[in-house]
Amino acid sequence: MSNESIIQVFEGINVRIVWNDEEQEYYFSIADVVQVLTDSTDVKQYIKRMRARDSELNLRWGTICTPTRMKASDGKYYQTQAATLEGVFRVIQSIPSKKAEPLKQWLAEIGKQRIDQMIDPEQTFQMAVEDYRRQGYSDKWIENRMKSIRTRNELTNEWKRSGVTEQKDYAMLTNILRHGAA
Repeated sequence: MSNESIIQVFEGINVRIVWNDEEQEYYFSIADVVQVLTDSTDVKQYIKRMRARDSELNLRWGTICTPTRMKASDGKYYQTQAATLEGVFRVIQSIPSKKAEPLKQWLAEIGKQRIDQMIDPEQTFQMAVEDYRRQGYSDKWIENRMKSIRTRNELTNEWKRSGVTEQKDYAMLTNILRHGAA
């Protein structure tokens, strides 16, 4: 794990985040996320009651949450219950709060879109184009971006056919190409 905590402010509440270099994932403080979505005055008790209400969450708590070194408000580092985005989404499902409801509805919509994309993979490309347009990119930029994605996928598929299996090998080959193009 990276030693540096990232602090994001959401609705006036600090949410601590740490990047895990090894897993290439962010870990979010569960207490901070619960605080944002519940306005609880005692987050530890809220989490305890939430786990008691949801036996499946409680059963999987050790795999959802990982003790992660994060900087506290006193400036010191402590082991803090943290989870990846997937784990955070699971915890959110167990929060019966009006503040959590819009997030749950958004997650349901994203889930539906992903299932639709699995049924019709063409939708994935259409969604990417729409997202790039929404971000203000030109049609020419989007076209070049989509071509580069196709080319990269063809290249990595060729590497896979040639026996490359380790993530570090893909990274090394990509780095060689990047330096060769510079």
